[in-house]
Amino acid sequence: MRSTLVHKWLDRPRYGRKFWAVAAALLGSLAFLLFQGGKLALMLFVVMLLLSIYLLLGQWSGIKRTHGTRTMPAAEGNSSFEAGTTIRIKVQLTIPGFWPIPYVFVKDRMLHRNGRELAFETTLVPDWRRRADWEYRTPALRRGHYTFERIECVTEDIFGLFEHRGEVELTQSISVLPQTIPIRDWQQYNQMMKGTNHHSSTTRAVRETTQINGVREYMYGDRISRIHWNATAKTGTWKSKEFERESLPRTYIVLDRGQFAYDDPEQFELAVSIAASLFQYGSHRSLALGLVSSGKDNTFFEARQGHNQHHQVLQHLIDVEADCPHPIRTVLKDKVQRFAPGSFITIISSVSGEPMLQLMQWLKQQQMNPCHIWIAPPAVRQEGWLLQLRSRGIVCYPIQQLSELPAQLGGRNG
Repeated sequence: MRSTLVHKWLDRPRYGRKFWAVAAALLGSLAFLLFQGGKLALMLFVVMLLLSIYLLLGQWSGIKRTHGTRTMPAAEGNSSFEAGTTIRIKVQLTIPGFWPIPYVFVKDRMLHRNGRELAFETTLVPDWRRRADWEYRTPALRRGHYTFERIECVTEDIFGLFEHRGEVELTQSISVLPQTIPIRDWQQYNQMMKGTNHHSSTTRAVRETTQINGVREYMYGDRISRIHWNATAKTGTWKSKEFERESLPRTYIVLDRGQFAYDDPEQFELAVSIAASLFQYGSHRSLALGLVSSGKDNTFFEARQGHNQHHQVLQHLIDVEADCPHPIRTVLKDKVQRFAPGSFITIISSVSGEPMLQLMQWLKQQQMNPCHIWIAPPAVRQEGWLLQLRSRGIVCYPIQQLSELPAQLGGRNG
């Protein structure tokens, strides 16, 4: 019991030098009044007493009970953004009480999952209703999950002697997806599909069967024979029949997450953006794509169609890092047994030279169709590596910027 009281006494807030200085001034003016007397002593004591009461009332300024809101006007309820986006944030604060507050220092923070922090600070002057509004813009955000921490509010008395703090609990999370770019055509993929299925469709790489697989929303250009009249009558909106598609060779996107595979973090960000863009392309064309992504988390997505697969892959790509201790060939040795012969394997990596060449030849020996999307380092001659792969019947797409991807895949860059 005695030790508990001692701990409580030690843990109680200690007053600083400013407090004791004001207390000493008040006691001094009181002593001056008691021992000296006179109008001057009385005036000095009254002034010090009023100042002390004013400073004491600062403890009930209301800053500790501040409440407010944080909104993103342009987001319209969406909590997912694409990398490179700047977000406009609006903060509204209300401070209860009556004690005059000349200004408030406000600090808002965004915390990335990997520990990186973005801090935003400003000084606000509350209006006569003790309300304050603040708008700010974030810098271009990088890929990842972000959490808004509590908002810190700090105010001082008009003399700047004492500081009063408050916090507003407004925890909020947002997701920043990898940057993507629309891909109109993938020439090599379409040529492979034509060779497999002997037809020349390029807009839909997969032919439909006559087997109905479900109902989907009506799309402009659908034939009248595709309209599902029963579903349209029940829902009141146009519905079309969804047919099953022919079975095609599986396609797998392999994202190299090797610790030493990339010289620059921006190269890995480009690799992730390319993977996300390919899955966006596959989702729009109902292609069955799978993903091999091995690092500290060993993730494998079987090749499937549908928006659900696309969504799951994007959620995975939000937090991936180049943290795999093993080379990409070691990773694929564990996965290639799951691949059916004839599968189309697209490797996204900045590795070139003999290690990648051996991997490509090994995949061909396993009856796979390999392809290399090369994150080409700047100031590196590309012709030698491209000719080395093409002489062995392997297609390579050198990419230095995401904007180059559509033209390279479409075969319009030579």
